[in-house]
Amino acid sequence: MTTNVLENLQFRLAARPVGMVKDSDWQQVAEPVRELADGEILVKVLYLSMDPAMRGWMNDAKSYIRPVAIGEVMRAGGVGVVIASKSPRFAVGEHVFGTTGVQRYWIGPVAETGPSFLKVDPALAPLTTYLNTLGMPGMTAYFGLLESGQPKAGETVLVSGAAGAVGQTVGQVARQLGCRVVGIAGGKEKCDFVVKELGFDACIDYKGGSVRDGLKEHCPQGVDVYFDNVGGDILDTVLTRINLKARIVICGAISQYNNTTPVKGPANYLSLLVNRARMEGIVVFDYADRYHVGMAALGQWLKEGKIKSKEDIVQGLENFPQALNMLFEGKNFGKLLLQVAPA
Repeated sequence: MTTNVLENLQFRLAARPVGMVKDSDWQQVAEPVRELADGEILVKVLYLSMDPAMRGWMNDAKSYIRPVAIGEVMRAGGVGVVIASKSPRFAVGEHVFGTTGVQRYWIGPVAETGPSFLKVDPALAPLTTYLNTLGMPGMTAYFGLLESGQPKAGETVLVSGAAGAVGQTVGQVARQLGCRVVGIAGGKEKCDFVVKELGFDACIDYKGGSVRDGLKEHCPQGVDVYFDNVGGDILDTVLTRINLKARIVICGAISQYNNTTPVKGPANYLSLLVNRARMEGIVVFDYADRYHVGMAALGQWLKEGKIKSKEDIVQGLENFPQALNMLFEGKNFGKLLLQVAPA
């Protein structure tokens, strides 16, 4: 097909944000899609994943992945459909998942081997699920909980950000393993969803009361595994309630990402010493060669109706800046996605 008649709208990083991301931190660029070279594919992006980690990728600081460069298309995972191909690995009409970036189209070479793009089947699960339970959030939850949290049946697993993309799956997997599961979320609606729809044993509303009091009420025997997505004061409070040999999984710290002052660390870290507990950070990319294991397990639970996948979808690529900031304003309910084009 002739591709240069297509116009590609992109969001490129224009400046390093200070505090919350502003519209001026982005540059919108529209340019024609070039013709394909041998070995390349053209992907029409359908959905983009909005992730708290994106805020960290915008900082010029050492991390587990290089920062997005000024002038570069913003990094993002996406699901799309191949609309042109000069690669034997992908045919026109196939759906794929990969790092598409925040743009309408992705074009480039695909290696003969390697996971630059993975084929996904919309007949097995909705495309949005591949950016949630069967995507990076699901893999983060599955491997972070099982590998770092190492929960045992009968233990108490506490999850912050429980109504979010990672938190909802962590809690549901812990329930499948026979654990008592308590969530922390913001607002009665989210807490009700976590308990009544996802099957958590209880949920603490950090907006409606004291987290400390909630822990005393719902974790009377203490916390064995804490899966932390928020950091800050909540992490500090939880450390006062951990049990002997507890495991604290550091997945994220969304409360700290837009700080203009130094990141708040846990003042109660000596509880780790007293309780001979372990705190460990996890990065999902470390498990890339085992994603198929996590997808198989989560896919089976989804098929059997034992776990659920909830998405919150914002329409329109032009709304990307506002959608991203929803993550840090607590406005999303479930995994936040941006729909770029009709599926």
